[in-house]
Amino acid sequence: MESLYDVQQLLKRFGIIIYVGKRVYDIELMSQEIKNLYDSHLIEQQTYLKAWAILKREHQIELSREDL
Repeated sequence: MESLYDVQQLLKRFGIIIYVGKRVYDIELMSQEIKNLYDSHLIEQQTYLKAWAILKREHQIELSREDL
């Protein structure tokens, strides 16, 4: 797993499709869903941490774009 698309595909495997309309909000909601999957023991810790790191990176990128 290396990209936001990969995280979306992971969520899709569990029937979770997220589209709010604003990318930064999509990323925030994905973070919550990934945490819920981990807390429910549906994904392993390594998968959770990798997805969380990707989402955090993408969130920072989106915030920096908004500041311009």
